[in-house]
Parts: sequence; structure tokens; C-alpha cells
Amino acid sequence: MPTSAASAAARVAVIGGGPGGLYAAALLKRLDPSREVTVWERNAPDETFGFGVVLSDETLGGIEHADPVVHEALQRHFVRWDDIDVVHRGECHTSGGHGFAALGRHRLLRILHDRCRDLGVRIEFRTPAPPPDRLAADHDLVVAADGVHSATRETYADVFRPTITGHRCRYIWLAADFAFDAFRFEIAETEHGVMQLHGYPFAPDASTVIVEMREEVWRAAGFDETDPRESTDRCAKIFAQALRGRPLRSNNSAWTTFRTVVNDRWSHGNVVLLGDAAHTAHFSIGSGTKLAVEDALALAACLSEQPDVPAALSAYETERKPVVASTQRAAKASLEWFENLRLYRDQPPRQFAFNLLTRSRRVTHDNLRLRDARFTESVEREFGCPPGTPPMFTPFRLRGLTLRNRVVVSAMDMYSATDGVPGDFHLVHLGARALGGAALVMTEMVCVSERGRITPGCAGLYTGRQTEAWRRITDFVHRQAPGTAIGVQLGHSGRKGSTRLMWEGMDDPLPTGNWPLVAPSPLPYKPVSQIPREVTRAQLTDIREQFAASAWRAARAGFDLLELHCAHGYLLSGFLSPLTNHRTDAYGGSPEKRLRFPLEVFDAVRTVWPADRPMTVRISATDWAEGGTTAEDAVEIARAFADHGADAIDVSTGQVVFDERPDFGRSYQTPFADRIRHEVGVPVIAVGAISSWDDVNSLILAGRADLCALARPHLYDPHWTLHAAAEQSYTGPAAPWPPPYRAGSRRPRTGRTDDTPKPRLSLGG
Repeated sequence: MPTSAASAAARVAVIGGGPGGLYAAALLKRLDPSREVTVWERNAPDETFGFGVVLSDETLGGIEHADPVVHEALQRHFVRWDDIDVVHRGECHTSGGHGFAALGRHRLLRILHDRCRDLGVRIEFRTPAPPPDRLAADHDLVVAADGVHSATRETYADVFRPTITGHRCRYIWLAADFAFDAFRFEIAETEHGVMQLHGYPFAPDASTVIVEMREEVWRAAGFDETDPRESTDRCAKIFAQALRGRPLRSNNSAWTTFRTVVNDRWSHGNVVLLGDAAHTAHFSIGSGTKLAVEDALALAACLSEQPDVPAALSAYETERKPVVASTQRAAKASLEWFENLRLYRDQPPRQFAFNLLTRSRRVTHDNLRLRDARFTESVEREFGCPPGTPPMFTPFRLRGLTLRNRVVVSAMDMYSATDGVPGDFHLVHLGARALGGAALVMTEMVCVSERGRITPGCAGLYTGRQTEAWRRITDFVHRQAPGTAIGVQLGHSGRKGSTRLMWEGMDDPLPTGNWPLVAPSPLPYKPVSQIPREVTRAQLTDIREQFAASAWRAARAGFDLLELHCAHGYLLSGFLSPLTNHRTDAYGGSPEKRLRFPLEVFDAVRTVWPADRPMTVRISATDWAEGGTTAEDAVEIARAFADHGADAIDVSTGQVVFDERPDFGRSYQTPFADRIRHEVGVPVIAVGAISSWDDVNSLILAGRADLCALARPHLYDPHWTLHAAAEQSYTGPAAPWPPPYRAGSRRPRTGRTDDTPKPRLSLGG
């Protein structure tokens, strides 16, 4: 019989007696009853932070397969409910079908204490663990489940490389001696600012109550000078309606700020991190205990499957890190939503509730419609959706242009022009996507001069021949795809020009035939890039006129909308970022001076662009780099363009500096668009990893964006919008199939699959 890590780990030390550490100890002992497992817990058995714990059905399923005894004990004490109540400005809106299960944290710990005791796990209460290096020397495996302030993590910080991020809100963990009927979110608009309550039942006669507010609101309200008892009493008064006039109680609770913990590595030798020591997720998505328990399940499974401890710890980390990263992205989105709650308080009540429910992007429009169709339909009616019309298929007006739906084919460089002239490839590429149902199809960045190209394959609008070639394409779109608008994006490459085609080495300089570059400051994009010359005042005048001339040609070419490209590190973007603009003249220094030239270009273009046709601006809302453009800066940049007449802001991020560190993830750029929309009051186009029609519906209905631009999905499927309509059984005027394609308007049948995933760890009864 092969040797496994389970048999190799004969002596196990667990640091920390929280749910994750206790459950890991129980599972490891159950896997091998001969194993010696010891848990060190510095607190007494009945000392714990917080009151209630929420677990998902998925987590409970894993517990049931791994340890039916624990699962049965949990089932006896769970409080279950389906509804979420959102209370704001005196209105309560309820959404059902969510399926929660919770129990008291003390109860959970007692269940795990009993299980560990029955299995023979030794628990050393009121006993600090020995130093981790000593435990590592005396044991085969050390499980560090010592929480968010993990001493083990700090001991090996040079190996684990933790990143700990503080956030903007203060919160306090309290309890009420009655059970809420639902998971309750209540908003209080006080003279000091917005405060929120998160409440849920965890016993037939008890509920967890968390009160949260931004730091500046907390200080303005004087909570920084109150003791725990006074804080508890004041919170009860603020949320007296939610509490039905009843008091709150604390468990030595204190105001604190949430800290997000991320580690580059989770193991070092035979020491492994678990639960909050390895990662944290904001309480607003209720995943802390869930993640710790799932860590324990995965660790036990990997130890039973792998040949030795190092292999098991590597497999554990490989399995869990992507899952945790996804949860942390959702938690970050939820956390930031509550941090910016003030932005949404003026939304219509039902839309506000929908926005709150979908804040983490885990719950979506389609998901919520399945859970509670009645609630979702009421939000759609308030939004203005005709019966049977998904939000993405509602029209939207920009100046004199009415878009029949909310889908945009995002600008995508094709690098397939000859001497700047778009050819048959562009006709087919843009024509196919126009036939595919999107309301607006954008060209790639079209360059305003030969020296303003990114690559030799970039299209332009600086000659009459190019203008006529573009006219051929816009005529096709207007004739063959009536109702579809086509927009042009104008830009100048700046320091990112004179490079190879993308598939030959993106942003790498040409091997031969380079042309000179200009930029706000003489800074190369990459170490191997050409050093640009600092653009002179005379050249700025010439470039401004080139933009205006190209805009005039774009109007003659028949484009319906014009977008000014001020993003991604190209010339105009280079002026906006402090990382790329080091000028000391009138065009550098303060944010107002860095905005000067892009605004001059905007004004020049707006002057020649037809008054009834809309004009948008694409910006990078963050540089994803220290010292660069921030989300706060982006709001002011957007405000400046809106004040000069921009009809919408196309909100992208990054690509300004080569050493950026983007925080990639699903819809990862949309929070920047959301903030600009609500703070500036200008329509926004959201972009960035929006891949499904469900995402589009969710963003539009929640009021986080007015239009959604998708790039890669339209490369994968030119008819993405028509297929989205078919999959939602929508046949209305916002997504008409071209007559030759109508036979394909019904989704083809596919083969059925009955495979279901097997349990992660199954140890029987």
C-alpha cells in the first residue's frame, strides 16, 4: 500500500482553536486515529469574538461527506432563512430565495470541541503555542490557524510575504436578544453621515448586529471618544426601528477596521497557514468561517492523496489559492460598495436594493431572477424595462444618437491596415460585428498622423484615401445593419509608437524603420523602448490641429460617434498621469495643468465635430502603480471632460506604465466607472472583463454603468448580442436579426451531460 502524507504526518500541531483549526484537527485525527494531534488555544473555551456564523450549503455538503457526525450536530442547531430585507429611507424591500444557515459561534466551537475530544485530539486551552520553529522541529506538520493577527505568519514573513491592507470603515460586532426575520441591511442617514446595519439571526432568540460607517463619519459622530457600553447604547438608538426598540449587547466589542490579508505563499517547510492567517474576506459576504472550514477540508484531502507532506502542502495551496482569490475579489467589491454607500443613497428604492444585493458580483441579475422573479421584475419596471425586456435591451440616448441597446463592441486594435488605410479585413471585421446586434461598434484607435501610429499596421484618418476607405465601411454598416451605430476612436501613440505588430512582440520597438516619437516627457515606455522627445509648444499646436482635421474627416466618413482616446499611456493619456508627465511648463505639474492639453484637443475636436453627434472620452481611471493616477484623480479628470461637453466617459484602466500591477478579475474595472457615474453625474461606458450578458444586465440595472463595452467576447462570437437575446428568449426591436440570419435565431440543441462532481473528501459515517 503506497505511503501517503496522511501516514507521514504522525505528529500534528495546530496553532489556534478557532473553527478552522479545530475542524482541521478533527479531520486529521479522523483520517488516522493513531496520529497525535494537539491544538493550542490561548483563550478559554468560551471566549470568542463575534456572535453568529453563516455557512453555505456548499460548505455544509463538504462537511457532511467528510464528517457526518459534525454535520448532524450542526443541523440540529442551525437557524435557516431565505429572505434579505433592504431598508432605506423608510422603505423595506425584500428579496427571497437566498438560503442562509447560521448558528452561534459559541455553539459551533462547542460542537467542534466535543468532536475533537471524542476523536482524541488534545486541546490546550489558555495556553499560548510554543514558537512555530520549535513546533516545526518537534512535529511532522504545523497548522497555523492563529487568525488575522497570526504570529506564525509574522515569524516567517520573509517567506509568506503577506500584504495587509486596511480599509476606510469602522465597525463593531454586537448582538440583539431576538431573531430577525431575514438578513437585514438598514441604512441610517445621520447628521454625521451614512451608517449601516448588517443583521442576521443565529439562534431562535438571538441575532448578530454589525454597525459600520466610514472613518470620518465615525469620528464626526464622536464614536472615537465613547467606551464600548456607550457605543452599544448609541447604536441601539440609531437603529431603534430595526431593533424594535430593544437594546444591543456586546462581548467586549470594540470598534475596528477590517484588514484584508493576502499571502504570496501559504507554506514553509512543514508549516502551513489556514483560515484568516492565510487570507481574510470582508464580513459583508460572510465567508471567513466558511473559507477556514473549506481550507481544513482541502488540507485533509490533500494529505490523504499526496505521497508526502511537502507535496500535500503544495497541492493544498494550488487548490485553494484560486478559490480564495475569487472570494476575496467578491469581498473587496462588497467592502468597497459599503465604503462608497453615500454614492447610491439617492437611487430609486428598488434599484438601491438590487444594487446592494448584486454588489459583490456573486449574485447577478439572472441569479436573482431565478431566486425571486417577483422582486427582480419590480426593479425592472421601476428602471423602465418594457415587459419581457432584459435591461441590456433598453435604449439609451447620447445627444442626437439613440442606441437601441446597451452593448458596445469595444475598440480593438487590429494592426491590419496598409499605409493607414483600412481594407477588406476591416470591412469584414466591423461589418460582422455590426450585423451581430450591438448598438454601437467602435473602430480601433485611428491615428491622427503617420508619426502618431502605434505600429505600421495601424489605421489612420489623415489622408483623403483613408477617409474614403472608412466611408465604405460606415456605408456598409448603415445599409446592411440599420439601427447600428458606428463610432471612431481618435488617438496619437505618443511614446508607445513605432512598435511591432502585437503578435510579433507587443510594445517592442521595430527592428528597422523606426520613426521619431514625442511625448509629454522624454521617458521610454519599456527599458528597450525608444526614448521620445519632449513635445514642444509648436508641436502641440500641430498635433491639436491634426486631431481636429481627423475629426473633420471622421464626420465626412459618416461616423455616428467620436471618442477621444485619453487612456492606456498614449499621447493624451501621457499628459494626464504624473508618472509620465514631468513637465514644468503650463502643461505639467498640477492636475489642472496636466489636463490642459487633452482639454485643448477635446475643444478643438468638439468644434469641428457635428453638434448633434455625441463625443466620448476614454480614460485610464488608475495607473495601477504607486504615485500614478488614482480613482479620486479619475473623478476630477472625468468631471473636467464632462464640463467641456463630453457626452459620456469610457472608463478603462492602466497600460500607462510598463511596471503596473493590475488587480485583474471579473468586471474589475467597473467600480471606477460606477464611481464616476455617481460622483460626476455623467453617463459612463464600463469595460474590462465583462464577459456575459448576465454581467451586462446586472451592471445596467444596478445603475453602475449606462453602456457596457466588450472586446474579447466579440472576437469569440461576432453575434454575441444576438445570441444573448436568443438565450434570454428576447425577440424585441433592440436586437433584430438580419433577414438572411433569421433561420439561426433559435439556439441549437446540444447534447446532455449528467456528470456531477464527486465530493472533495468522503470518509463515510
